[in-house]
Amino acid sequence: MNKSSGLLLLTIALGSLTTGCSSDESMNRANAEKVAAIQAEKARHKAMSGGDMAEHEGGQMQHSMPMSEHSGGEIQHAMPMPDESTGAVQSDASEIGRRADDLPAPLNRTQSQLVSVDLYTDELVAEMMPGVTYQYWTYNGKVPGPFIRARAGDQVEIHLNHGKPGAAGTAHSEHTSTEHANAGHSAHSIDLHAVVGPGGGAPLMQVGQGEQKSFRFKATHPGIYVYHCASLHVPTHIANGMYGMILVEPEQGLAKVDREFYVMQGDFYTGGKYGDKGLQAFSKDKMLAEKPEYFLFNGRVNSLSGERALKAKVGEKIRLFVGVGSHVASNFHIIGAIFDNLYPDGAIMNPPLKNVQTTVIAPGSAVMIEFTAEVPGKYLLVDHSLTRAIDKGALAELIIEGAERPELYQQVAH
Repeated sequence: MNKSSGLLLLTIALGSLTTGCSSDESMNRANAEKVAAIQAEKARHKAMSGGDMAEHEGGQMQHSMPMSEHSGGEIQHAMPMPDESTGAVQSDASEIGRRADDLPAPLNRTQSQLVSVDLYTDELVAEMMPGVTYQYWTYNGKVPGPFIRARAGDQVEIHLNHGKPGAAGTAHSEHTSTEHANAGHSAHSIDLHAVVGPGGGAPLMQVGQGEQKSFRFKATHPGIYVYHCASLHVPTHIANGMYGMILVEPEQGLAKVDREFYVMQGDFYTGGKYGDKGLQAFSKDKMLAEKPEYFLFNGRVNSLSGERALKAKVGEKIRLFVGVGSHVASNFHIIGAIFDNLYPDGAIMNPPLKNVQTTVIAPGSAVMIEFTAEVPGKYLLVDHSLTRAIDKGALAELIIEGAERPELYQQVAH
């Protein structure tokens, strides 16, 4: 480790314990009031045509291009583009939650490649639940950030912009450096738990307003890992939504399944109580006391319910990647399902646990779950500390379609 990297890493670590994104709760409220002006921009977004929105929404696409000097022969590139997980551009710019099926397809190759990932940071106001808005800090405009997929042996190159590329004239880009500093986001960064190196890359990736930085690492350890922001004040950046997951597949790939889903639980600390209306300020006091008002799957209440529910058919094999982005462990459970295979702590190379009912997922960790859909109906994904699910938002739906299975499940008449 060189001296400058080591000093920066030490500064980040110490600062995360001693520095707040604002000096007190009144500063957080003031920031929330300033951010309320973004609501006007949201209204303008909603009025945009589909063509306009295609230029404005940020999702992720993977493509390949020749790269003759690399042993793998091509670059796999993830770049911002409209969310196509449902086959159509999302027309509502206020949608903060990433869909559970918004992840790259399993890899189907036998050689290492250079995987290039384009990320940008964005602070935006979006709906947390009907009538409640919040200023999220994000990677690529969604919570969680994009799902990154690589293979053991790949070189992974991360490009990070502070602010959305090409967004000149928006509220974010017009903020002065002082305004960004006062709001606590003068810098953003990324720490990937899949990285073997100081700070997971964070010392190399501290980006200020208008900056872009890049770094490259070799994916050496297969597993499912969390990534998050590691800029001052680190807990605040994470609590506001700056996290995601990276999968490093083994060289032989993963076993074939029919469906894959991407779910992350986060805890959010609002000035008001759960359900209080209006634009909610971040409460650092509640975060320090470890008393979140919301526990959410993929960024908001009901982000993965109704039309956005996870969907599969009877007989299909399902794989879930489930992680905890922020500060409180999850007691993850699917009501009415048993996990055929559970790979705890991201350790996908270890023999799985069999026939598991509930699993604890530590903050900054992830699991891989596999099971077969056997009986049709609606299944609920919950944090089994059930007040979090029933009263604070940690609830999602899995809809299984297909023929009834009375030999497995039926009501008995009296």
